[in-house]
Amino acid sequence: MFDKRQGIIIWMHSLKQIKMLRKFGNIHYVSKKLKYVVLYCDMEQVEHTIEKVSSFSFVKHAEPSYKPFLKLEFESKIDKAKEYDYKLGL
Repeated sequence: MFDKRQGIIIWMHSLKQIKMLRKFGNIHYVSKKLKYVVLYCDMEQVEHTIEKVSSFSFVKHAEPSYKPFLKLEFESKIDKAKEYDYKLGL
């Protein structure tokens, strides 16, 4: 139903050519101060898009985002001493 998406962070020399990046995917964020763009595209096309974008003269560096590969569900660990104190109160 939904395609898997992945972000690409593109570091640029100048922000004048941002419109050229629209054809590669959705521009999610533009940092004027640090001169980078966050671009989202399909996961199957990430490597091809990075190669194409890196070939432009106004691009310093392009790197993929690793967010889809990170575990975002966290577990809480209870300290044994605190767990014992809570049981005494009831």
